Amino acid sequence: MTRIGLVVNPVAGLGGRVGLGGTDGPDRPRVALSLGARPQAGARAAAALGELAARAGGPARDGLLVVTAAGPLGADSVAAAGLADRIVYAAAAGRDTTAADTAAAVRAVVAEDVGLLLFAGGDGTARDVLGALGNVHCPVLGVPTGVKMHSAVFAVGPRAAGEVAAAWLGRTGGVRLRDAEVMDRDEDALAEGRVTSRLHGWLPVPDVPVRVQQRKTGSTTVSPEAVGGIAAEVAERVGEGLLVLGPGSTTRAVAAALGADVSLTGVDALALRPGHPPRVVARDAREDTLLALGPAWLALSPIGGQGFLLGRGNQQISPRVLRAAGGREHLLVLCTEAKLAALGGRPLLLDTGDDALDAELSGHLPVITGRRRTSLYRLAM
Repeated sequence: MTRIGLVVNPVAGLGGRVGLGGTDGPDRPRVALSLGARPQAGARAAAALGELAARAGGPARDGLLVVTAAGPLGADSVAAAGLADRIVYAAAAGRDTTAADTAAAVRAVVAEDVGLLLFAGGDGTARDVLGALGNVHCPVLGVPTGVKMHSAVFAVGPRAAGEVAAAWLGRTGGVRLRDAEVMDRDEDALAEGRVTSRLHGWLPVPDVPVRVQQRKTGSTTVSPEAVGGIAAEVAERVGEGLLVLGPGSTTRAVAAALGADVSLTGVDALALRPGHPPRVVARDAREDTLLALGPAWLALSPIGGQGFLLGRGNQQISPRVLRAAGGREHLLVLCTEAKLAALGGRPLLLDTGDDALDAELSGHLPVITGRRRTSLYRLAM
């Protein structure tokens, strides 16, 4: 039988839609749940396994065995995907799972000689996997279920993870391993107003460039001329109305050029009116706050190096919010020409968690790069 490992961090990503950022820390998951967060890691892991099973097909599917941990740490996702499992670890009953459970599950799973370890989580989970493996060499691939995911060890989406896993296990297309960076947000830099990441190590990942994401690159200084031009274009397009700004240094600089102070890592909303200073109507907004705003313009900037437009660090802008705001027609993509060129032609990426919406948003869209300046660029899922 073909053995594949799976470890799920069941609380990964809980903080996204409720505006908490990550869920690292003992109390954060409970706070997120109290704010109405709904677990999604297990379902996204199941989607990855479902894609793997579909691509394996027939006898190959019947020969798949998923080595995993009990309950929400993996077995629930395996059952949802309809695959056979072998449970090699169970967390103690009556308590929440912790990073120690992730590490123990990883060690137990890789001891079973799996051909690939899939883990579902974010950057914090990637660090736990890195620490648990130590000197053990095992191919690894992350199913993106966290909030930020600056690391280069994740597939671009759950189904992409299943696609890459199938290619690796089937040895199709000459897939090889590469050492991919495990990154996490640099909190010291964030305190100084910069969004950048710190390197923690490397993990061996199947090298499928289009389906495995790049690491996030640090924010760079944006020229006042470029920012001013983008801001003027945004103001003209919005006119009198609501403008929701996603996180990032570019959108923050554009807001400052408009005359507003917004957060660096949160989602904020401005009321714009020609000839008047902008008014902040929501700061560090949650999904429910954005839904209450109704139709609005959504100003987003892709993550440097990765190219993600939706699904990384801005989960508050959920599928429901996107539809309520007006969909594709109300999407303003903001990016300097230098940042766009650094992507090397790779598309801007979508991972909203709603495949139908991602397909609807995909295709070419004008990217605002300055005053009266746009570049037609491809969005893909």
